[in-house]
Amino acid sequence: MSKGFASNYRIVLLGAGLLTCFGVLGVRLIRLHVIDRERLLGTIAKVRLQLIPETARRGDILDARGARLATSHSEIILGVDPHSLLPKDRKKWPQLAALLGLTEAELHEKFTPKYREPARPAPVAAVTSPVAPPPAESGPLFHFNVTPAAAVAACDSAGGAGGPEAADGGPGLIPDQFAELKSDVSESLHERINSLNIRGVYGRRVYRRVYPSNQLAAHLIGYVNRQQEAAAGIEAYADFYLRGQPGWRVGERDGRNRELPQFGLREVPRVDGYNVMLSINSTVQDIVEQELAALAQQFEPLKASIIVSDPDGFILALANYPSFNLNEYNKVPKDEEARMRNVAVADIYDPGSVFKIIPAAAALEERLVTPLTVLDCAVEKVTHKGRALTLPGEDHRMGRLTVSEIISHSSNRGAAQLGIMLGEERLYRYARAFGFGTKLGFPVGGEVSGILNSPKNWYPIDITRIPMGHSISSTVLQMHQAMSVIAAGGVLLRPQLIRKIRDAGNETVYQYDRTEIGRAVSAETAAKVAVMLTGVTKKGGTAVEAAIEGFDVAGKTGTSQKFLNGEWSKKHHIASFVGFFPATRPKVIISVIVDDADHKAPGGVAYGRTVAAPSFKRIGERLIPILEIKSDFAATRPGLIARHEGGLR
Repeated sequence: MSKGFASNYRIVLLGAGLLTCFGVLGVRLIRLHVIDRERLLGTIAKVRLQLIPETARRGDILDARGARLATSHSEIILGVDPHSLLPKDRKKWPQLAALLGLTEAELHEKFTPKYREPARPAPVAAVTSPVAPPPAESGPLFHFNVTPAAAVAACDSAGGAGGPEAADGGPGLIPDQFAELKSDVSESLHERINSLNIRGVYGRRVYRRVYPSNQLAAHLIGYVNRQQEAAAGIEAYADFYLRGQPGWRVGERDGRNRELPQFGLREVPRVDGYNVMLSINSTVQDIVEQELAALAQQFEPLKASIIVSDPDGFILALANYPSFNLNEYNKVPKDEEARMRNVAVADIYDPGSVFKIIPAAAALEERLVTPLTVLDCAVEKVTHKGRALTLPGEDHRMGRLTVSEIISHSSNRGAAQLGIMLGEERLYRYARAFGFGTKLGFPVGGEVSGILNSPKNWYPIDITRIPMGHSISSTVLQMHQAMSVIAAGGVLLRPQLIRKIRDAGNETVYQYDRTEIGRAVSAETAAKVAVMLTGVTKKGGTAVEAAIEGFDVAGKTGTSQKFLNGEWSKKHHIASFVGFFPATRPKVIISVIVDDADHKAPGGVAYGRTVAAPSFKRIGERLIPILEIKSDFAATRPGLIARHEGGLR
């Protein structure tokens, strides 16, 4: 009888083989799931499981008409995982190097696998020490101990796979899986690089800040640095709205940096930043910056500032000379960094005769005088609180002048007598009410308070000097807002720069409105001062150079000496003209302040009427069609005269 096809020997041999296979498999499984479990799970977490960030797009900064003053362009940070490179792709390396503008040697260096030591725990602090000392060495340590040839050999032996089976940098070291190739790759260049299909080369999308108009409104907009941190201006002030909220995902990527969605664990979507719409009108801002460039060319001043605003306190333009290009903020030489400061709000100066509007308005408000009250401006000394005080000198001889003429002729002695009538406390109180000696709440530029000492700290002579704008220091913005009090009917307004905050759907999230700080004088007093200020730009006034045909212009000149080397200089002045028009229904307030233009000024002295007033006129004339300022000269003039005459009585 047959014993079958298989002998006992064969059956035993087959059984033994099967048992051996199962035994080997069992040992392997025990090794993977028990002995090496922690090590392998750690490797998977370090090598495959990734926190994939999703950068939020920073919101735009827009002008009042929606033109972009700051925006974000997407760029690619291109990198390589040297441990994922394949030897078959090496022939494409020269093409990649050419696209990136690198030499082949430089590319080889970046393709060299690198290893770092794992993060070491900080030493345990002693029980008596509340804070553990920092480790002796901090940060990852990189080991450049693998040559490009070894990298290719590693790819040959390991098939290009990353992880512990790849070329080893040494016991306990972790492979560094990212080396930056180029930080500012455009989308189009990234597409060309992707077409090479080099495994291990991948990009991460980020957003870079771009300023389309270069230096336009530079001191207002500010900038975002290379670390994507808002460093100044509206960029910093409104960063909460602009920056958005980055998103992230926990998932895995393959060797070509392709995300594997089937292994995704959790996702938090990004939220792009809001857009910030300013009150700035780019056309007006450009006109102002052109005028500053013309002033710089003609007079070569140390610095200059121009501000344009509307009667509700919203800034239409603010610019300083010198300035800088926002796209090249990091190229400004260290010894020229002062050009990056917003001097209109961060620097102070003696406002000079423009300040005379304060004692005039205060004396009218207190009913101490009317516009027709006559004062002797030839007198040299007066008695105040039992003390004889010498009045300031005049630029030319003046006799008996009405209060209106004191303003139109800019009499120092007349202003001093108005200050004495008011007394120290009332003069100080009105100066504060007009915004001097305090911050106005301007959102950008490092605003300072200026200098307005308490009356208890005044010298006896100060009551005759402060009314003419000496012994007091202000910012350009403060003087601008003080003139705006007259244009706004007696109310001090907070200077505003932001109009609206809008979301990605262009819906308004928040809107800024006219904000009153407080009432300085009555509307009636403001109207009287406005009429008096029109005399400055008419025949016999100190600034006929600021007159605009067809409009009544209200304004005031200023020419203040600079305090240098412990004394008042006769060769260095600050020239200014601050005003508004039309006088009875103001549409625009303009301030022009030019610092130290004497060496190029006519006669060697930079007067407000010769340096600043012509700029006011040129800017005003260009704004008429842009802001649609209507001329009603014929209708307005009788009204002005009637109100003026009413005030005289």
